Amino acid sequence: MARVTDSSGGLNKHRDPREPNRVDCGVIIVTYNSAGDLTRLLASLPLATEGLRIRTVVVDNASSDDTWDEILAHDDVLGVSAGANLGYAGAINLGRQYVEPCDSLLVLNADLILGPGSVVALSETLKQCNAGVAVPMILDEQGRLYLSLRREPTLIRGLGDACFGSRLAARPGWSSEMIHDRSVYLGAQMVEWASGAALLISDGCNRDVGSWDDGRFFLYSEETDFFRRARLAGHRCVYVPNARVFHRLGGSGTSPELAALMAVNRVRYYEKYHHRPASSVFRAVVGLGEMLRVAHPWNRLAFRTVLRRKSWAKLPGEPRPSRTDLRSDRSG
Repeated sequence: MARVTDSSGGLNKHRDPREPNRVDCGVIIVTYNSAGDLTRLLASLPLATEGLRIRTVVVDNASSDDTWDEILAHDDVLGVSAGANLGYAGAINLGRQYVEPCDSLLVLNADLILGPGSVVALSETLKQCNAGVAVPMILDEQGRLYLSLRREPTLIRGLGDACFGSRLAARPGWSSEMIHDRSVYLGAQMVEWASGAALLISDGCNRDVGSWDDGRFFLYSEETDFFRRARLAGHRCVYVPNARVFHRLGGSGTSPELAALMAVNRVRYYEKYHHRPASSVFRAVVGLGEMLRVAHPWNRLAFRTVLRRKSWAKLPGEPRPSRTDLRSDRSG
């Protein structure tokens, strides 16, 4: 059972007389041992959302540091203690229960700093383009561009990424899931999917897609799945380069087990939407990418784990029955 605290009635800080509990933007921040990061993110939120009525919910995945104390120190947020580490998708699903009603839903990693006006820019573009999701430009702490835009995973793109990785960045788009061309990041455009670190989701898209698939995806590939389901529901994603956020890369934690989980969840995602022959080939492609990098111990573990399906259950966030009602669109 989640433990909830709202130290000052922050949910009602900005009331709309026509609909007392509705706000322009509901904010869900997912934390896990994020005390220092959360301080900076919450400090950046007012200027990023200036002029918007917001409701902020912080879902804590059983942190062992001072994250909960940091949540309690802010009288304008609703803190929700998950009681266990639910992963990213699971925490978002929990937060959705407390953040509505809202015209849009902002999902954030805790290890971000929002640029002034960034959420306002996302909100305005979301409405102007009649899109379902808006994503910002992501920069690292030194202001360098993070390549956050993606294409839908395919066998050919998977093979290209397995063989070349970040090398030959100028290769054709059909051979890479990541968009490497930095000039593309200069202009607003529709994209298939993007990093899940910061997403503004329209109320209609949020309702149409429903719960995130926390059964399959504890961490990694949950945003790939969310974007695909949004597209299936008829919603588009727009990239907004004048909305900028700064990301402390690696703030969600890194370990050999998480590296293996990332590889395995790429396979799980592909299996969700494709029949066995194509899925088996894609699994082999993911394994090939790890095998070509076995000099690194993390890649060795990922390679062994991808090959041994029985070992998947030992990874962080062992899969549980999915909360999503969507039938898999097995299209290939």
